[in-house]
Amino acid sequence: MRRFALSPLYRVYDRILLGQIQASPVPRHIGIILDGNRRYGLQQSMAELEDAYRAGAEKLDALLDWCAALGISAVTLWVLSTDNLNRNPAEVSAILSAVERKLGSLASDPHIQRRRVNVKTVGRLELLAPSLLAAAKAAEAATASNDGIRLVIAAAYSGRDEIVDAVRALLTECAGTGADLRSATAAVTSEGIARHLYAPDLPEPDLIIRTSGEIRLSGFLLWQCVHSEFYFTDVLWPALRRTDFFRAVRSYQQRRRRYGR
Repeated sequence: MRRFALSPLYRVYDRILLGQIQASPVPRHIGIILDGNRRYGLQQSMAELEDAYRAGAEKLDALLDWCAALGISAVTLWVLSTDNLNRNPAEVSAILSAVERKLGSLASDPHIQRRRVNVKTVGRLELLAPSLLAAAKAAEAATASNDGIRLVIAAAYSGRDEIVDAVRALLTECAGTGADLRSATAAVTSEGIARHLYAPDLPEPDLIIRTSGEIRLSGFLLWQCVHSEFYFTDVLWPALRRTDFFRAVRSYQQRRRRYGR
């Protein structure tokens, strides 16, 4: 696929779109399902699958700029599901390599520090390679004091697993206090489970975006998405443009959020 420079008309449209969005409240927290890397690699005739996933990983830099331009304070990116680990070993290796490479760069990236980005990796991380875990911990440590955009990387993640892990953690907490079965059962409340989610201090996502044309959540943020708005786009993740992202936010702003009322 050939790359074209942005036309003057496109740039004008982009500025108009930005102005429209800035006139209304924006989402505090956006979740994004990063889909379409393989298809992007095929369209671009990339020789190596890892190149496609690396292109997707590099899109993060632009995304953080877009979020900063709108004042969005938190973003959760689903980069790897537990189901993905059952794919062809070569593809799993390509995904993990791209994720590890990007996480490794975040610890020393001046762009991340300038934006005051705070990085956190969540999921069943024990399923990941020690080198990837080390890269994740280094990124978290290097950005722990940052108070800008909250960037959550969901790797080896499943929404069902998160709920299971939260309930287990809650019951373990009850057992640690010597609670009997009746008391432990009473402690299993929405509030109790929410306290033990992977990132309990994050607001629930206002908007969830999925790229590549697939219209399903596939288990992303199942507990947290009860009041989320959803936006599905045909654009493949590595090809996502600022205008595509702005359109998703504008669509969110045009909806009436009722919260069941």
